[in-house]
Amino acid sequence: MAYSDKVIDHYENPRNVGQMDDNASNVGTGMVGAPACGDVMRLQIEVGEDGVIKDAKFKTYGCGSAIASSSLLTEWVKGKTLDEAQQIKNTDIAEELALPPVKVHCSVLAEDAIKAAIEDFTSKQQD
Repeated sequence: MAYSDKVIDHYENPRNVGQMDDNASNVGTGMVGAPACGDVMRLQIEVGEDGVIKDAKFKTYGCGSAIASSSLLTEWVKGKTLDEAQQIKNTDIAEELALPPVKVHCSVLAEDAIKAAIEDFTSKQQD
């Protein structure tokens, strides 16, 4: 299986690796996993008062495709509103990274992670 140059670039030079304060009211955390392959993805977003995602961080344990999907997603969501970020589909990520069919599930994890992070942020606003 050959990875695309974009997957290799994001794997070797991951963007936005890190962690934010889980307890901050302006931070949403999404943690998802794929038991079949052991990939675990943790994505956090920091949302400004204007509803725009100011920052995004991730920690992912898994293959190169999972790390590349996380890295790309953090780049894409910065500067977007929550509604815009929620519109990002796994197919967009898979297409951008030219993921092989057997690795498309990594892009599904990324889509699930951003949705979970938005849900976490939204639930904190209702408390």
